Amino acid sequence: MNILLLGKTGQAGFELHRTLSPLGPITAPSRAELDLTSEQAVADYLEHHHPDLIVNAAAWTAVDAAEQQQTEARRLNAGLPEQLAKYSAEQGAYLVHYSSDYVYPGNGTEPWQETSATGPLSVYGQTKLEGDQAIAASGCEYLIFRTSWVYSARGNNFMKTMLRLAQSKTELNIVADQIGAPTPARLIAQITGMAIRSNIPNGLYHLAPRGETSWHGFAQEIFRQAIERGEQLAMGPSNAQPIPTSDYPTPAQRPLNSRMALTKLETALNLQLPDWQSQLQLTLAEYLELK
Repeated sequence: MNILLLGKTGQAGFELHRTLSPLGPITAPSRAELDLTSEQAVADYLEHHHPDLIVNAAAWTAVDAAEQQQTEARRLNAGLPEQLAKYSAEQGAYLVHYSSDYVYPGNGTEPWQETSATGPLSVYGQTKLEGDQAIAASGCEYLIFRTSWVYSARGNNFMKTMLRLAQSKTELNIVADQIGAPTPARLIAQITGMAIRSNIPNGLYHLAPRGETSWHGFAQEIFRQAIERGEQLAMGPSNAQPIPTSDYPTPAQRPLNSRMALTKLETALNLQLPDWQSQLQLTLAEYLELK
């Protein structure tokens, strides 16, 4: 299987590169080697390499910046997936793509189903939804995984930011009314590999750990586990102060409810996804080893 991986320098991209390697040769161009903002450059690259499997981990992920840079965000989050889907439909390639909890309106307390009505609150969420819709309409063979609150031992993310701030801060105010499941990039890659090998049915799946928490609860667990592992922090879990979203305004509105039902994916793979706390334990251990 000839695999094309886009977005290899991102959190998910790094994990996908090492997880999918056993499936076949991987071509993973850097930004210098392939300008994903150029439709012509992407078309030329596809024509030259003829991938059997395209794994698209590339995206515009700067949520707040997307409010102003809408053209750039729409190209990467909607235009690129549409282009890849059209190619896949025409050439018989298989497309794997990653979406976001931000496509949902964020109201209520019930977990979103894959069939739930969408209603993005931000340009980022809207462009991610447009990408999903373009893939589904293309007629290609595809898997779309909607994930939430992605983090890893590498790159810039909430876990690493909290640990950095806790080195010197004795108190932090952290949003406590946004609820979801922190999802490590490693889990995304592992499940992707399993899904491809298992040949699960085409379509959209939610991919996240079991359980739920707030950013405040996530931060507290990060501090607790780090201290348990011997990290010297200036503050502990009790020094994380809960605040409402209204006290932390951002250019892009965040969904309050990012809970996602996991039954469809668990049934397709015949497994139970792990809980978010144990996944944090693995990711934190890897990060501390890399330090």
